[in-house]
Amino acid sequence: MFARLRIGALLLGLGLVGCGGSAFDEPAPPQAVAGPDIYLEPDTRVVEDSVPRNSTLASLLASQNMPGDAAYAFVEAMRPVFDPRALRSGHPYKFIYGPDGRLRRFEYHVNEDQFLQVANVAQPSVFEAVLVDYEKTHEQVAMRGEINRENNSLFAAMIAGGGDSEVAVAMAEVFSGEIDFNTELRLGDGFAVLYDQFVRDDVHRTYGDVQAATFTNDGRQLHAFRFQVPDEAPAYFDAEGRSMKRQFLRSPFRFEPRVTSRFSYRRLHPVLGTHRAHLGVDYGAPTGTPVIAVSNGSVVSAAASGGSGNMVRLRHTNGYETYYLHLSRFGKGLRPGTKVMQGQVIGYVGSTGLATGPHLDYRLRKNGTFVNPLIEHRNLPPGDPVPADAMVAFEQVRDRALALLGGRQLPRYDEPALANN
Repeated sequence: MFARLRIGALLLGLGLVGCGGSAFDEPAPPQAVAGPDIYLEPDTRVVEDSVPRNSTLASLLASQNMPGDAAYAFVEAMRPVFDPRALRSGHPYKFIYGPDGRLRRFEYHVNEDQFLQVANVAQPSVFEAVLVDYEKTHEQVAMRGEINRENNSLFAAMIAGGGDSEVAVAMAEVFSGEIDFNTELRLGDGFAVLYDQFVRDDVHRTYGDVQAATFTNDGRQLHAFRFQVPDEAPAYFDAEGRSMKRQFLRSPFRFEPRVTSRFSYRRLHPVLGTHRAHLGVDYGAPTGTPVIAVSNGSVVSAAASGGSGNMVRLRHTNGYETYYLHLSRFGKGLRPGTKVMQGQVIGYVGSTGLATGPHLDYRLRKNGTFVNPLIEHRNLPPGDPVPADAMVAFEQVRDRALALLGGRQLPRYDEPALANN
């Protein structure tokens, strides 16, 4: 009987094995049951905000209860790399504290390229300051736009096409020798532009150079390509390698004023009420709008001039002089004999002298005779073309740009920009 029981037990054990178990298996561990979350103290505490209006670095440090000796050491460590007086309201900052409550690091957004970092490297108050470059991704973007009834300016068409106002201004400057964007745009005009864009944190964007652009204006097809001739600054050239730069810009504004009165030998004066010659072009613009020099030159005068109000007079090469009337104020450092560069701000729109409202009366004189600026500017010769020994390189840049202009959004890439800059 005992033997049968042992055999039965053995058979039962074998049966268990046949079912996938084992007489010697350990019992399964109990299944884990989730408990309440455990709160872990963060390693750091961050205080971040934007600099308030009328705030100073001293008041910012005081708001963090920084002791006076530590604040002094903090500021002194910063001085070699950043002037504390350059703190600007609206710029973001952050204080980063360790678990012991000690300040570990301070960061402040200086500009789109750099931020200030002040680190506490030793207790109680030893700091090191450095300017750090933001990490950015370089992209090239191609976009198109059209001048139509809804978007009847380059600015509006650029925004509607997904571009930025900075790109519109840059593009207007590129074509400033060929198109007066204040008077010559037509419905149906169209453009395409390829420009550099720099992105940080996948959010903040800054804009670089226009690398290439095409513009169809009243049936004219215009092209511009950025290219650097060896040992010269980058410049813009048309599809044949001719310079896009002319001696004079088409208007004394960076962008978008409107013509309110044209050149005429017999115009009814809005203040005097008599017919007299108007030897310039009036541009309507808000008071304070920057006025720029249309060409390199030197200052003849910058002073009040009777009915002309505050006026700047510049002398240029080839017998030309330009006049800028009714300014509210002058640009910095304008004295007789001072050199000015094309595009430099020389004053600001106003209504001084005999003027019914804010505007600029712009005049151009050639060999002692006033001429119509809108006509004369277009007839001036361009600058030097791409030299023969650089044409092959230029054509490569041109052809690549034309291919890229066929798309809208280009992928990110790591190769250098089109021009050799």
